[in-house]
Amino acid sequence: MLRGEFESAGEQSPDELRSAYGRRLAETVDSVGVETTVDRSGVDRDVVEAIAAGEEPELTLEAASAIFGADPERPDGETIKMEALDILLMGMTTAVVDVDAVAAGLNDEMGPKEIQQKVEGRYPITLAEYAAIHQFLESR
Repeated sequence: MLRGEFESAGEQSPDELRSAYGRRLAETVDSVGVETTVDRSGVDRDVVEAIAAGEEPELTLEAASAIFGADPERPDGETIKMEALDILLMGMTTAVVDVDAVAAGLNDEMGPKEIQQKVEGRYPITLAEYAAIHQFLESR
């Protein structure tokens, strides 16, 4: 998700990668604080508290990016989200795969059109979906 922070994405399962994102989110909340994270990100307090407690609530990439963006040492959430989506688009280009190949690689858990809309940012993508696509592309 954050450029250069998940270099071994292709060597992990999607669930392991999603957990790695969760740990990084928890580190962010820990360093910034729950109150500040809620204020800066706009993410619901219960969700931020669950992340701080080490849980992995379902999140969209947008919400996760907003939490990362609550850290003043990082870019804002929208920039992080766009960079994360760019990682997927560049991964598809580098691996020379299209959305049909990604859908097949994910055992058709998402259809090609849905993948395209999510990767382009036209439709919300969950952190778990992002992890699955990210892992697939990095493994290629």
